[in-house]
Amino acid sequence: MSKRIWVERNKDGSWDAFSDEGAHIKFGKDRGQFSPGDLMKVALAGCAALSSQFAVENTVGEGKGAKVVVDGTYDADNDAYINFNETLMVDAGDANLTPEEVEKLKKRIKAHVDKGCTVKHTYEQVTPVRMDIEVRG
Repeated sequence: MSKRIWVERNKDGSWDAFSDEGAHIKFGKDRGQFSPGDLMKVALAGCAALSSQFAVENTVGEGKGAKVVVDGTYDADNDAYINFNETLMVDAGDANLTPEEVEKLKKRIKAHVDKGCTVKHTYEQVTPVRMDIEVRG
């Protein structure tokens, strides 16, 4: 079973998200806040970053990581993203990699992300969402 997540509205109109494990983020629609659509991109980028971490550190050095940039095409008529574009960048300047080693690292990163990124796997398929509504009196 996955961990439970819930959100609660704040008096200022922003929202807080919590997990059973104590994680917390603030989001909303105001300037300087992540929107729910932004959080979808954060989830995709974060998943790629965590999935690629072993391959990057193993080649470039411990403590190194990737910068992952995600953009998406939003379809306002359907109020949905129709695709995401993800760029994973690794600063390997200190590693002095040969062109062959660079290509090998690219393949390893892709294999790790393709195997281990649950968010990417989910976004690439149609994922039904069931909603139950409870109103307490």
